[in-house]
Amino acid sequence: MTSTSTSTRRRSPRRPRWSDVSVSAVVAGLIAVAVSYAGPLLVVLNAARNAGLSPEQTSSWVWAISVGSGVVCVLLSLFTRQPVVVAWSVPGAALLLAALGNYSYSDAVGAFMVAGLLALVLGVTGWFGKLLASVPGPILAAVLAGVLLPFVLKVAGAVVDAPLVAGGVVVSYLLGRRFIPKYAVLLALCAGVLLVLASGAGTAPRVGLELSGPVWTTPTFSLPAVMGISIPLLIVTMAGQNGPGLAMMHANGYAANDRLLLGGSAAASIAFAPFGAHSINLAAITAGICTGREAHEDPARRYIAGVSCGIFYLAFGMISGTVVALLAAVPDELITAMAGVALIGALQVSFTDTMAGARENPAAVESALVTLAITASGVAPWGIVAPFWGFLGGAVAYLLLRRTRSGR
Repeated sequence: MTSTSTSTRRRSPRRPRWSDVSVSAVVAGLIAVAVSYAGPLLVVLNAARNAGLSPEQTSSWVWAISVGSGVVCVLLSLFTRQPVVVAWSVPGAALLLAALGNYSYSDAVGAFMVAGLLALVLGVTGWFGKLLASVPGPILAAVLAGVLLPFVLKVAGAVVDAPLVAGGVVVSYLLGRRFIPKYAVLLALCAGVLLVLASGAGTAPRVGLELSGPVWTTPTFSLPAVMGISIPLLIVTMAGQNGPGLAMMHANGYAANDRLLLGGSAAASIAFAPFGAHSINLAAITAGICTGREAHEDPARRYIAGVSCGIFYLAFGMISGTVVALLAAVPDELITAMAGVALIGALQVSFTDTMAGARENPAAVESALVTLAITASGVAPWGIVAPFWGFLGGAVAYLLLRRTRSGR
């Protein structure tokens, strides 16, 4: 897998230092959490509503995925000195939109635990890491590029819909990259917030500061729930989140320990499942915000972004109802534009790695383009997300192209 920072891979972990803390890294963590709450969390809330969960069960679900993600982010980022960013499975939540209401809630919780246990086995044994290692780097980079590209493309639509707010974000980011590259994302965020306030584009939220807490559900286990929830949830989480998440870290020069990271996030999934967490896994989109140059120019100090992300998860999880209401008052165009500009650096790296070795291994690059096209298309037949099909399509293309070329 292509590395952008050999020194980062070889540097052994050192003790955290206060001097490592930077405004840019803290802001990167904040933006990552804001993006997670502004979009993916709405999928969770819709799934809970469709399944008829009580307000207490819904609040507990949000608490569990937030606090569980926060604990893993903080602990693993400090331990590895790498920006480890985890989140809840977005494709998994999308899968539950239709599936959750077909089973009792306790059976669903049991299915969450089974999916976490299977993910734990795949992670700690290294089987999933070995599978990824056997695939050419350009294909893995193309999966990542295909995941990131739609988010960056949406910025253009946001600018058309809200030229003042979204356009101001883009211009501020570009000016920041030109004059103060370390704080370009922060400048864009501040400009966006000021433009929203000045234009009155936002709505006044009606919220009160209330603490949220967990609600225990004793899991029960049924074969239909395991087959209908556990297995599909495992597939979409490993293919749609953990695979791109590992690729994101490698693309930014981090020698991610797949056994530790996948095992840690899967263990958290199991621990927080009785409180409603459907899956806790490596993040891909938000990880790009924390692992790239926008977090800090020095890769060795970007782990602060992972720690920051975890702390904000913990804080927001405790007042999850209030945070959801606040984010609902922010224009969608601001969130879309901020996510897009924050991911430009990660997209640039993944595109570069997708085309790496075009002369030495053209079959891998051609196959990577197949992967990119499928992944970016967003197709999801049978409820299985596009990154899985992109990965599969690229692997099949590589086998066919490599065999054809070697036979010439």
